[in-house]
Amino acid sequence: MLFLLDTADIEAIRHCNEFYPIAGVTTNPTIATKEKKDFWELARGIRKVIGDEKMLHIQTVQKTADKMVEEALLLKKEVGGNFYVKIPICEEGLKATKELKKLGIGVTITAIFTAPQALIAAKAGADFVAPYVNRLDNIIGDGTEVVSQIVEQLDHYKIDCKVLAASFRNAEQVHKCATFGCHSVTVTPKILNTIITHPMTDNALLDFDRDWKAVYGDKTILDF
Repeated sequence: MLFLLDTADIEAIRHCNEFYPIAGVTTNPTIATKEKKDFWELARGIRKVIGDEKMLHIQTVQKTADKMVEEALLLKKEVGGNFYVKIPICEEGLKATKELKKLGIGVTITAIFTAPQALIAAKAGADFVAPYVNRLDNIIGDGTEVVSQIVEQLDHYKIDCKVLAASFRNAEQVHKCATFGCHSVTVTPKILNTIITHPMTDNALLDFDRDWKAVYGDKTILDF
């Protein structure tokens, strides 16, 4: 499963890119505007941190297919590298997706809440479909179950499209998506850190340190 970072915070991206095996970064208009920076400075800054090989998913703010295509081409030109334009699921979005695939531009169709939405987005040519897990849970839905349904449908029909699950409240939701065979997730730096954190791990590290110092003091293996 691929782990992507769901933020536009340059320093957080720099930190996570150094320490975690992230496959790239995703943003949306809400995430980008939180940084209160010039948009192109932000977009180019993210690309500079993660490099050309890792994925960068940036969402269009256009409403019509023609403008979505135009904006996607501009984004690709300006940020370069392994780029995917994020397009919300809608009629204009599907039309834009079909055109962008002819032009060789990667597409992630986002704001997915049902398996049928994901299936038709995949058939239109989307490289990724992004179901919102926690937003479904917030309205007494089952976000991870929808992810499971989407994965099963794509596998059943052998469609070359990956699920990029998004909108997580906690690490358990990410874990459930992984058990359902989800291809990729996009998570905040906080959730990424939570995934590797456990109190028993902390205790084990303290035990290792205590036992070593009981025999060797402050020496390390490098000192012998």
